[in-house]
Amino acid sequence: MRHFFAALCASILAAPAFAAVPVDGALGFQPAATRIAERIHFFHDDYVMWIITAITIFVSLLLVWVMVRYNRKANPIPRKFSHNSLIEVIWTVVPALILVAIAGLSFPNLYYQDVVPNLEKIQTESAALLADGKSAEYERYTKNYFPDAAAKGFVNVKAQGNQWNWTYSYPDIVDSEGLPLEFVSNSIYKGTSNDPTDTDVRPRNLAVDYPMVIPAGRYVRYYTAAADVIHSWTVPAFGVKTDAVPGRLNEGWFLVDEPGVYYGQCSELCGVDHAYMPIEVRVVPQDQFDAWAQLMLAGDYDAAAASVRTMAALEPSTQLAANH
Repeated sequence: MRHFFAALCASILAAPAFAAVPVDGALGFQPAATRIAERIHFFHDDYVMWIITAITIFVSLLLVWVMVRYNRKANPIPRKFSHNSLIEVIWTVVPALILVAIAGLSFPNLYYQDVVPNLEKIQTESAALLADGKSAEYERYTKNYFPDAAAKGFVNVKAQGNQWNWTYSYPDIVDSEGLPLEFVSNSIYKGTSNDPTDTDVRPRNLAVDYPMVIPAGRYVRYYTAAADVIHSWTVPAFGVKTDAVPGRLNEGWFLVDEPGVYYGQCSELCGVDHAYMPIEVRVVPQDQFDAWAQLMLAGDYDAAAASVRTMAALEPSTQLAANH
């Protein structure tokens, strides 16, 4: 009965939730759900791809020209020389300049992804830009940094890789005894005859019994570690991939504005059940997240999972599903 009421409460203001899953035969990246992923997509699709295309076309034309102009029939008496200083300088300098051009845009992206934002600095700098009337600079700044989310603070989550599942810990969400919320997330599909059949709703080898849940529009700082071998916590739609290494605590961050279901998998070969170590992240409004956390702290994991099975709606204009 409790499961029924939890699901009912979640569906009162239900919205169709976007699900970031691989698609058979698709090309390119999954739709970006974070600013990190948007920057990665721009760097790859609108910058590096043009450079690669130009190089490929130039080299192909050069090969055709060489084959036509210098084949045995067209050039029966070949010239005998072994060096051309000008050409050697060109084929050394030009590739170096191309690499510099690629690095010039990739390094800021790497820094943006790797360094966890200073939330106090974001609030201070955005407020200063507004106070100085620098609206254009403010718009550019807030495209990458989010003062409203910064004012709410971090949501901290630890993802520990095990053979072969994930343990999620929320150190800031504690019970009456001061113990943090912690649970194990297992794949619900293992290739057996007892598997569920609703693969259209919960995709095979991606869906889990108890997903990681985070609130929409909040900075999420995640930590990764491993209990046994190296794993890798990866969600393509977020543009994040962080290795979970035994004896080491790595960290990263992301911010997702739109409620939805986002899937990933362990991206490090970690053993015989590597293919059955999925990641499911459900992004929900803050109120729904708080209700889920209370059910989890009470130990009613099934009711908590049912409560986030359907995303509650935000403003219609911000629903990611409505835009696809």
